[in-house]
Amino acid sequence: MHIHILGICGTFMGGVAQLAAASGHLVTGCDANVYPPMSDQLQAAGIALSEGFDAGQTALKPDMFVIGNAISRGNLLLEAILDQGLPYVSGPQWLAENVLQGRWVLGVAGTHGKTTTAAMLAFILEKAGLNPGFLIGGVPLDFGVSARVGKTPLFVIEADEYDTAFCDKRSKFVHYHPRTLVLNNLEFDHADIFSDLAAIETQFHHLVRTLPATGRIVANAREDSLKRVLARGCWTPVDWFNAFKDGWGVEGDDADGSLVIYDDSGEIGRTQWQLTGVHNRANACAALLAARHVGVALGDGLQALSAFRNVKRRLEVRGEAGGITVYDDFAHHPTAIATTLDGLRRKVGPAARIIAVLEPRSNTMKLGTMKDKLADSLRQADRVFCYAANLGWDAAAALAPLGEHQSCHDDLAALVKAVVAETKPGDHVLVMSNGGFGGIHQKLLNALAA
Repeated sequence: MHIHILGICGTFMGGVAQLAAASGHLVTGCDANVYPPMSDQLQAAGIALSEGFDAGQTALKPDMFVIGNAISRGNLLLEAILDQGLPYVSGPQWLAENVLQGRWVLGVAGTHGKTTTAAMLAFILEKAGLNPGFLIGGVPLDFGVSARVGKTPLFVIEADEYDTAFCDKRSKFVHYHPRTLVLNNLEFDHADIFSDLAAIETQFHHLVRTLPATGRIVANAREDSLKRVLARGCWTPVDWFNAFKDGWGVEGDDADGSLVIYDDSGEIGRTQWQLTGVHNRANACAALLAARHVGVALGDGLQALSAFRNVKRRLEVRGEAGGITVYDDFAHHPTAIATTLDGLRRKVGPAARIIAVLEPRSNTMKLGTMKDKLADSLRQADRVFCYAANLGWDAAAALAPLGEHQSCHDDLAALVKAVVAETKPGDHVLVMSNGGFGGIHQKLLNALAA
């Protein structure tokens, strides 16, 4: 089958493209901006790319056009496809019908931690010799790619609640039909497509309805929102993690790198590992329970996690210059910002200075829906710099509770200059954005080195 993918350079659609090519399909695609690193991955997979969405691409005459959810009505190529009555399908539906059909799907859903938990789970299965396929919304350092077909029926997928496509406003994850499902957490996000938390809970309820009675749900015991979802109807056994009782709990110490799992009887396993933060320990507990459902013993799972190296852009050290360490992190929701800062604080200790550099870039942040929670989420930073260009709200006003410890900038060069002027040897500069942030990481390292 020849498929032509619209929006191919997004993380999800790029993963679909690589899975399709590895499965023997002829794959071509287009995007508004064709650039590394995704363009390099796609070209290495033999996938021909076109820049832009000109209607002339219909002349390729693929068997199917696969439409990414970033493609909206008014797109020239999409309009030509509709006008000419050409066959099209959403990315999640194509994936479900052509890659996931007949496989044991392990889905990881939730507002936060999907990428890290899915990477942990895939790595645990890999170390157990189970050779899973996977599609993850980031690049796990232990695999070096975000997607692969795998050699067994097991397939780990990051199950995103964002909508499917212009023609299908259900969440992507309803297409995946998992047998094992992790429900990490659930709070309000994606204000551009959901009116409130109740609307997101309804989508999670729809996901739960697709699980077989012989499947397994692994759910966070400390999330009232998830308990409400399951109370609406659940036909699948539930294993609770992050529990105080009647499930698996998790503890640990960032100072010594310990990760301890316990149940009602007490400690049942422990290891040493590289990750920090309460959130990552909860992610680990979820991944271990999900792996247990496909037969991986707790001890084997813990041994795998002792070697797990995390995902790119999750507290990733981008470099050091002048005694100052620069980190890159994907955090963009206030909860994720707060937990990322907490993890770094636990890692570097109370005496070290953390300089937070934030780009509120997600659709939800641009709308200002979360602006009143932003200052609180940044309180563990010693100094905060915000890139406030193209926002529809006053970032300085939102961060005013931080007093003189914050400043906002509309110009990227001025922001870099201000950060460099503030830093001193021993500082930790934490850059947070769900985009490329204009290459600020290397700009900071170059300026610090100079």
